[in-house]
Amino acid sequence: MKIISINLNGIRSAARKGFFDWVAKQEADVICMQELRAQHADLQDSQFRMAGYHEHFHCAEKKGYSGVGIYTRHQPKQVITGLGWDMADQEGRYVAVDLGNLWVASLYLPSGTSGDHRQAAKFDFLERYATTLQTIRNGSAEYIICGDWNIAHKQIDLKNWRANQTHSGFLPEERAWMDNLFGDFGFVDAFRAINQEPEQYTWWSNRGRAWEKNVGWRIDYQVVTPGLKSSIKSASIYKYQRFSDHAPLTIEYDIIV
Repeated sequence: MKIISINLNGIRSAARKGFFDWVAKQEADVICMQELRAQHADLQDSQFRMAGYHEHFHCAEKKGYSGVGIYTRHQPKQVITGLGWDMADQEGRYVAVDLGNLWVASLYLPSGTSGDHRQAAKFDFLERYATTLQTIRNGSAEYIICGDWNIAHKQIDLKNWRANQTHSGFLPEERAWMDNLFGDFGFVDAFRAINQEPEQYTWWSNRGRAWEKNVGWRIDYQVVTPGLKSSIKSASIYKYQRFSDHAPLTIEYDIIV
């Protein structure tokens, strides 16, 4: 099973930059997208329909903002949109599909970079989402949670870690939450399970030639339940074309659904 995750920074913008031409050639089983910046009516356009795939979206109430989506070759047994609290649901931050013996989710965690009020909202989201994650771990289903988590976990996960220790996305409290995610909660960072190399980034600022210099952050993840750890076969970050300020993260699993 091949799964791709990418923050598109606007699905229409990514389409103009060739994302759908590229992804159609990847033969992925599931494609998880974040930051669609589109409404359901916009997504009915034929350019966003992929032959052979079922599509499921969760759009924000605010136009041109947030939103997540999933394309899957497999007809889901059920689809869940939203997480059950206002911020997550009004801002279109979660959609998940049940593929039988596996759930795959597209998650867009909020950023706290626009001010203290948004950082407080981010911390509230993390606290609430921790309860959801505990419920997942207490259940029997396997999960792959793809998305932009807006947190770099360790020093290896961003270029300028020293200068960013007081900045949203690398705050001690955020990193401690990730420690719990991959520690007490028992989830697995699928990319790091097989790739421990430095300078593996998925997001670059549009300022200061960050892309060109590879001054980036690894904030996009595929987070899996521990039962799937042995099924992780390969992981790659695609940088040969730029569809967004994020790069596609592709992971292949030895899973049959």
